[in-house]
Parts: sequence; C-alpha cells; structure tokens
Amino acid sequence: MDETMKRLVDLSHTVEHGMITYKGLPGPIICDFLSREASKEHYAEGTTFHIGKIEMVANTGTYIDSPFHRHANGKDLSELALESVADLEGLVFRADQEQRAIGPQLFSVADVRGKAVLIHTGWAKHSGSVRYFDGHPFLTAEAAEWLQSSGVALVGIDSLNTDDTTGGHRPVHSILLGADIPIVEHMCRLETLPDSDFKFHAVPVKVRNFGTFPVRAYAVVET
Repeated sequence: MDETMKRLVDLSHTVEHGMITYKGLPGPIICDFLSREASKEHYAEGTTFHIGKIEMVANTGTYIDSPFHRHANGKDLSELALESVADLEGLVFRADQEQRAIGPQLFSVADVRGKAVLIHTGWAKHSGSVRYFDGHPFLTAEAAEWLQSSGVALVGIDSLNTDDTTGGHRPVHSILLGADIPIVEHMCRLETLPDSDFKFHAVPVKVRNFGTFPVRAYAVVET
C-alpha cells in the first residue's frame, strides 16, 4: 500500500483591490458587475448570484511572463504548452539574502534540464511595503545565459523582477523569453519548500495576444 502523502504549497500573493505589485503600475479595481442585491430581480425568491468585475494590468500579483511579453514574435499566453508551465520537476536555489546580483555560481553544476528553477531570495518578506520596490535581488545576464544553455524549463523568483531595474536593459527577460523559457515573478513562501522532489505549477489564463497574466503558482510536495 502506497502511504505517500502530498502537500500543496501556495506560492502566490493574493490579488486585492488597489494592491501595487510594481511601482508605476496601477493596482487592480475589483468591484461588482452584478451585486447579490441587484440580482434578486432576475431570479426566483431566495436565489441570488454575484458577478464580479476586475480591471487590472497584466503585471499584477504573482504572474508569469510568456515570450510575447518581451518579443513581438514570441509565444503569447495562448500558445504556451501546458507542459511548459505545469507538472514540472522543481528545484529551489537559496541565494545569499545580502546579495543583490545573483550569478551562475548559485546553480554550480546542478542538473536543471527540463526543470523549474525557483530562486529564493527572501525578498517576499518586504511585500506590501515601500521597501519591496527598491534594491531587490536579481539575476545577472551570465546567470540567465547559464540557465538557458543548461536547458532550464522555467525560472521563478520571489523578488520584484528577475532583472536589475535601475537601468533600461532587461537581459534576463531577453535571454530567457527569447529561448521560450517562461518567467514567474513576485512569488512567495519559497522558504517552505524543500530544495527538490516537488512538482511546480503556474498556469495562466489562455489569452491570445497577451504576454503576462497572474497565476496561482503552487508546488506539490510528497511527504
């Protein structure tokens, strides 16, 4: 008898009205399209429904970047294969929390081919505060090149951005998305995961001509 148990770990921030994910981008507007009170006139007595409405930019909460986000001819959300964003073998790499620029040395000689690489920086602890928006940890171009050449399937980080945002260049996005490697940003609770032996899922809504969308990122850990 197989007594293996599975634990689901939520790695996503909750999307709330007005939350700011990225400085300079508006927070979502979450409201009623049809309130329960207003719905009474459409249904039998005692039967009500709620239909919500949300207006938001794509980069809200914990989200995934498809190649189209960076490259005009790249795959959009509707073209991402499920195999590229779901049921992936996962690995967590723990960065020095005093280090901003994360180079390829973090990954050493690890076998990342076909796997989701999640980078735990500890930056998620600043989420919801002004501290979160400045001085975040990021990957170097050399790290992105190493991951791409090593065959990584997906890269995730619990930080504001995989790139340094102090300038206008985005080499990590350019390299990874240019190689059809999705990126998941603004993750959380990576400290609760083991370093390996889990499956990772981050599936967005299937939207054509859209490059980024929030996900319910989670891990399935066998215990």
